[in-house]
Amino acid sequence: MNEKQNNEEGQPPSGMFGKLKRYFRNPFFIKTQSVSEVTDFLKDAVDQNIIDKEAESIANKAIKLGDITAKEIMIPKVDMITIQIDEDTQEIIQKIIDSGHSRYPVLGNERNEVIGILLAKDILPKLFKGSTDFDISEMLRDPNVVPETKKIDTLLEEFKEDKSHLAVVIDEYGAICGLITIEDILEELVGEIEDEHDVDLNEIIEISENTFRVDAKIELEEFISFFELKIDPLSIDAETLGGLFISKFGVLPKTGDKIKINNITIKVSDTNSRRIKKFKVTKNL
Repeated sequence: MNEKQNNEEGQPPSGMFGKLKRYFRNPFFIKTQSVSEVTDFLKDAVDQNIIDKEAESIANKAIKLGDITAKEIMIPKVDMITIQIDEDTQEIIQKIIDSGHSRYPVLGNERNEVIGILLAKDILPKLFKGSTDFDISEMLRDPNVVPETKKIDTLLEEFKEDKSHLAVVIDEYGAICGLITIEDILEELVGEIEDEHDVDLNEIIEISENTFRVDAKIELEEFISFFELKIDPLSIDAETLGGLFISKFGVLPKTGDKIKINNITIKVSDTNSRRIKKFKVTKNL
């Protein structure tokens, strides 16, 4: 009897399990419940050790997704990396190498014309066969174009349904104003997400002779040592290469911005609305 009682005392009330099943059957359970009711429930679950504080924090962020629009977290147009439908294939290949993205909006000759989305992996069979002269119009996926007022919880549901990862954002006049990815939305939930290009082993990648792709998070001392720069890292008020760049510009730099240090040129090759991601570093011989 005592053993049974102790086991029961170590378990949360059975009614709570029922609530958990009901609420978390749909990850965006707030669509059928009031925000205040769900918030109270989450606090209840923490008090009874059903979920921890970190899980509560993520769930509370999920609640707030319904208040955030695409415009608030999108990558602005000036930082977008796009491809023109009539762009030379060699330029397209180089753009993919430099940026390291997997998806690219393809624009037409008309203003604000989004023809489709090019997946980098779709050109690999051509490159594997040694062909660098091909027509990308045959490879395009249907574009997902959304208004800047689109709520990101709804957009995430659409991403899940059509298995897409990127949408082009337009303003009220139909003009392109940015793009948003599934990663941008998920980072609102769980913080910065490191992708396959962000691992420490790939902080410096040689992409051609005397040209490198460098992660913005690389320690400044490591970067200076690798490129044998004549700089005292202690004289710089930054710990990473990205921090060095921001300290030089005073604001978040844009794609294409560059600085020269000793015998190298450091150019921003990939950013989002919140941080620098990658640099292209070229040795000047």
